This record gives sequence, structure tokens and C-alpha cells, in this order.
Amino acid sequence: MTLEFYDENIPCLAACPVHTNAGMYVAAIADGEDELAYLTARLPNPFASVCGRVCAAPCEDACRRGKIDRPIAIRALKRFVTEQYGPETGDRSVAEKVAAPPVTERSESIGIVGGGPAGMACAHDLRRLGYRVTVYEATDKLGGAMWLGIPEYRLDRDVLNADLDAIVELGVDVQYETRLGTDVTLDQLRERHDAVFLGIGATLGRGLDLPGADADGVFKAIEFLINMNRGFEVEIGKRVLVIGGGDVAMDAARTALRAADYAAAREDLTAPEGERPAVSDALDAARTARRAGAEHITIMSLEARHEMPAHDFEIEEAEHEGIEFVHRRGPRFITTTDGRVAGIETVGVRSVFDDDGRFAPDFDEDDVRFLEADTIILAIGQAIDLDSLGPNGPEVSPRRTIEIDWDTGATSMADVWSGGDAAKGPRTLIDAVADGRRSAAAIHRSFGGTLPEDEPGHMVELRQFHRLEDLYDRQGRVDVPTLDTGRRMGLAEVELGFTPEQARCEAARCLRCFANILLDTEKCVLCALCADVCPVNVISLVPSEEIEPTAAGGTALLLDEEACIRCGLCIERCPPDALSMGVWTGQGVPT
Repeated sequence: MTLEFYDENIPCLAACPVHTNAGMYVAAIADGEDELAYLTARLPNPFASVCGRVCAAPCEDACRRGKIDRPIAIRALKRFVTEQYGPETGDRSVAEKVAAPPVTERSESIGIVGGGPAGMACAHDLRRLGYRVTVYEATDKLGGAMWLGIPEYRLDRDVLNADLDAIVELGVDVQYETRLGTDVTLDQLRERHDAVFLGIGATLGRGLDLPGADADGVFKAIEFLINMNRGFEVEIGKRVLVIGGGDVAMDAARTALRAADYAAAREDLTAPEGERPAVSDALDAARTARRAGAEHITIMSLEARHEMPAHDFEIEEAEHEGIEFVHRRGPRFITTTDGRVAGIETVGVRSVFDDDGRFAPDFDEDDVRFLEADTIILAIGQAIDLDSLGPNGPEVSPRRTIEIDWDTGATSMADVWSGGDAAKGPRTLIDAVADGRRSAAAIHRSFGGTLPEDEPGHMVELRQFHRLEDLYDRQGRVDVPTLDTGRRMGLAEVELGFTPEQARCEAARCLRCFANILLDTEKCVLCALCADVCPVNVISLVPSEEIEPTAAGGTALLLDEEACIRCGLCIERCPPDALSMGVWTGQGVPT
């Protein structure tokens, strides 16, 4: 999808891979229009409820409010409205206003391999367009990395299942326990369907070529998380060392901290219903299990704290839970006793990146330190099962991913598309959703279809607009509520939702960048009264040759979009009515 200038001029929208108009729904919450806020959040994202809990929130990184103090808590505000209108409420009537089943059925059949975020987003869009869609899932559950890789204390499984069920109930057929390359081949799927989307994910962990790396007690992080989230028994010791600096390392460490709680939950679920423990008994059991589980968990990374690729909030949560960090150290070899991990010898890291910013660790061989550990979890990357594609599969990139056109997801095969981790390597949930939607649009266009985003947007002039209060820059961010550290036991969600009062207060901090100051050059007389009245000095008049050297003799009016607070005083002050406020209807606005 190509964004128009005015969409790019909304930083939160431009930063979102699925182009959610975050500013619009945040403003709607501030105005008390929660249903409109939900529809705006749900329109481009079939996993709005899931993303309200676990999205990496690139919109917050781009938020202009962050230049004043701290960005808007956009993800938490999304959760606030999904808790009112999302499928987890049991009522899908509101969501159907922007995500209804198809009105017209098409004859083409689409096969989708993988029921993760990319595959299910693709299935959602194609089914809504009327295609016959079949999802081939290797396990007995949909969700892919959302349930195999994201721990339950971050994402409630009822919320995840509600988002998935809403997609399936559009009329998507699902074939479980059907693994590509084992139960069905790509050649068979191409014969069976008019098009195929490959969303097989990156479910293989990367190891280390070190002495002792094959010892008992050494796990690959993604496989550790998959086994824990599937309810399989995983034995870990009392001293756990996680090697890696990304989000997966944080998840692995925090999951290891709860290993005994996973075991207790596993026992509770297998007990007969009448014999399952009461809540108070379960809490006592969790406290006992915690004391019997891992006692010391450390994350060791090559990077310094500020260089770690993990998101800040992930690191902060791990720190709050008592997980220790060892920075600027790399592994040399793993020591063992009777075939089991005993510890690891590490070496200091002078630097991680070269002068061009490329990954090129420089080790200090004189700085050697031994760390004790009876369990080591390697969170150093993931790989794709390319063998499952078969000998006649699509071309593979030098990165050992499926080679695609990044704008459409098209592979070297005319009827095969791909997206998500399988094509672009491990990235975020919202990136995978965007890939699935992007490929769905490309598949639809390949069959001659058109989409609403193919139509050009237009500007709608606002007759009334919101004005921030004078003390707007003194309203601090409302911290997202979380469980007290002492109560973080079991698998309950750590991050909690906003109350209505908290949500309105936080949403009111939004600078409403989706509103645009417009200038009618035919009316402007360059009187500069707009610049005089501007409270934040974002309007200026300069000689035109400062902008364009060949345009000597003129005057240019400049507006600093980064600092503009959309107060509208310039519009009210303009004598010839040359200024106005407008909203662009290009991306992400419910109709």
C-alpha cells in the first residue's frame, strides 16, 4: 500500500505496518467515542485484541508527543476499547461493521500454510473478499508464534482464541495436524488451489558451535518456549542463564522464572474437574512451586544495555521481576559434569558493531570470566524449515528465507506468495499481520480484484476542531497498570488494562497529528499574523530563495509539523481565511 503525503504526515499511522490510524482512535477515546475508537483500531487489524496486549507498538516510538515528554500509551488504549467491543466480549456485532462475512462468493480457492499471524491475517482478508480459504496448520491449534512463542502471562489465551475464532467463523476451513513436507506437499497444494500463501514461520532455534553445546540442560529458546506453552514437561535447574539480547531472550527468562507455575498449571489441567484446586489452594501451590523452581536467572548479552535489540518495556519487566543482566560478554565454551551443564566460560566484548553499524563483535581475550549455570537457554536467533518446501519449492534468499517481492509477497512461483518470518526472518507480530494482509491484497489483484485503498483519498475540511488546554505539556503519561511484583505468580497477565478515567486522561495528551493545517496560496497575503499568534513558534516566513534558489524575490510560509499542536489559533487569526484544518481520508478511517 502506498501512503499519500498526509498519511505519512501522521507519524503513528505511518509507523504502523498495517497503517492503523492510532491518532484517530486515541482522540476518539478522549472524546468518549469508544465504539468509533474500536472500529478505527479494528479496521486494518484482525488481531486488534491481541495487539492491544503484546504489540511492539512502533506507533509509540514514532509518536510526536514523545518529543515533549513521553509518547501516548497507544497499545494500552487499544486494549481499553477491545475489552469493550472485541470478540473476547462474546459479542461480535460491533466488529462486523468493519469485518463482516463476504456478501458475494468467488470461485477461486486459496491454500494457506501456517495458522500464525501472517497466515490467519491473509485468510481473514481473502475470506472477507469471498474466496474459498483453507488453512493447513501443523499443530492442533491455530495461532503459531502467538501461542507457541508468546507466554501466557503476556497474552491471555482466551483473548487469542477469540480473535482466531472470529476469523475462522467467517467461513475459513482449517485442517489441523497437517504439516507441509510430511502430510502434504507444496506441489499437491498448488494442484488443489488457485493460489498458495506460505506462512510457515521460523520455528527452529539456532544453536552455538561451542564445546558443550550439546550437553543436557542446553535449550534453544524458541523450542523451550514452544514446549512450555504446549504444556510439555521441561526440566530446568535452579541457576538459569539465557544467552541473547532480544525479546525472545526476555520471554525465555521470564518463562523460566515461572517454570514451576507452568508445571502446576499442567497438573491442574490434567486433574479431574471435581478435583481441581480452589483458587486459594492454587495460589498456595504456586508459592510453593516458585520456591522449588529456578532461583537465579541471568540474561547475558553481547550488547550493552542501550544496545540490546529487545524493547525497553520488555527489559524493564524482566528487571522488575528480579532477573539479572550481564552485559558485554560472549560465550567461549560450556562446561559439563557427567554430561550435564555446570557453567559457561565467557569473554569480554569491547564492541558489538563496527563503524558502519554492522554486527562485528570485538572480543577481549584477556577478560575471561566463569558463570555458574545448570540450565542454558540460547536465544540467538531462529531458522526456517526450508526442507518442508520440497525440491521444487520457491527460490531461497541468501538469508535462508523464502525469496519474495517485499511489496507483494510474491515468490518465484507465479501462484505462490509468502510472508511473515518464513520470508523476512523473525520480526514482530504486527509485521507478520501486515505481510499476510499485503499478500492477500496482491492475490486478490492477481485475480482482477480491486480494493478500497486503490482509490485515492481526499481532504475533508473540519468546521470544528479540538483545542488542547494551555497546560497540555504538563500532563504526564499515565503509566499502564501492572500486577505488583510480589503478586506475579502463576500465569496471570502481568499488564492490566486502563480504567475509563485513566484511558480518557491518557488519550487527552494526544496532539492529534491526523489533523492538517491547510494553506490556500491564492488567498494568502503574507501578512504574518499567523506567525505572530502561534504559541509554539512553528510558523515562519522566509525568502523563497532559502527554499528554492531559483525562486528569487518571493516569500515562503513554513510550518514545522514536528512542533505544531493543532491549536487552530492561526486559522482564527487569518484575515483572508487562507488557513483551514482538514482530515485526510486515505488510510485507516471507518466509513
